[in-house]
Amino acid sequence: MPPKTSARLLSLLSLLQARRDWPGQLLAERLEVSPRTVRRDVDRLRELGYPIAAAKGPDGGYRLDAGTDLPPLLFDDDQAVALAVALQTAAGTGAGIEEAAARALNTVRQVMPARLRHRIDALRVTAVERAGAPARPQADPQVLMALSGAVRAREVLRFDYAGAAADAAARRAEPHHLVTWGGRWYLVAWDLDRADWRTFRADRITPRTPTGPRFPPRELPGGDVAAFVAARFRGSQGPEGWPCRGEVILDLPAAAVSRYAGDGVVEELGPDRCRLVLGAWSWPGLAATIGKFDADIEVVGPPELTRAFAHLARRYARAATGSGASPGHGEGVQADEELL
Repeated sequence: MPPKTSARLLSLLSLLQARRDWPGQLLAERLEVSPRTVRRDVDRLRELGYPIAAAKGPDGGYRLDAGTDLPPLLFDDDQAVALAVALQTAAGTGAGIEEAAARALNTVRQVMPARLRHRIDALRVTAVERAGAPARPQADPQVLMALSGAVRAREVLRFDYAGAAADAAARRAEPHHLVTWGGRWYLVAWDLDRADWRTFRADRITPRTPTGPRFPPRELPGGDVAAFVAARFRGSQGPEGWPCRGEVILDLPAAAVSRYAGDGVVEELGPDRCRLVLGAWSWPGLAATIGKFDADIEVVGPPELTRAFAHLARRYARAATGSGASPGHGEGVQADEELL
């Protein structure tokens, strides 16, 4: 029996949220309906406020685009639990969003089915600061959005900066990178008045409007933002201090990654994408540490890290099938030694 219209609409919405583009014929097959029914259901979702774009032609399909208003969202059970856990740990991001995260968690919990509410209520996450560590000032989320927008637009940023003397001074800079280090947010920029690179704490920045003209990007010294930031913080281990150091791109927000990145450097690349530079004592150890992030991973380098991921993939595949050590177990030990 085909599903009722309401259930079918929810299934269609779930599919549209799962991937960027869907061919119309494939959607029809997944929903077990005709392409004409898919078109009618898409029109119904549009009436509810979902901005769904359609491409015409034999290879045409559908895409859920961003709109001016936030329509109702649909999460599966695992996504809902992951969202609740992320909201509970928001205090550790340094982005000053604790109150908003608490309100969002309460909103999500109210609409959860009982089976999920029980799972969430049983999982209470408390952020505990390291003993003796000074309290970290929280960056204003609106400031972070303004800085991120200026970085992406390549527009000169005018802002007041409260330095160590707490006297705010007017600054003009070309913003290049928004990064996190040790739970704090920093802006890496070319200071136009001092004609030099500077690292500004985001919690001390008060942006001015409007922004200045667009600028051609300069090349960061060394070409590596992680190495540049690490060099600014002497006395910290940093990724530069480890014998094995790698760089990856994760399909996760920078704020979510920075909570668990330790002494790594996280650079925001977009709302749901960031660059992570991290160090470890061995290449397999580094690959395993990066693998704890539940996201797609793009290895930027070096080749040793790529080989370490491949090595762990083979080992995990054997463990998943219960086959244990392979006939080439000795080769695996040798590979471990080479990757150290």
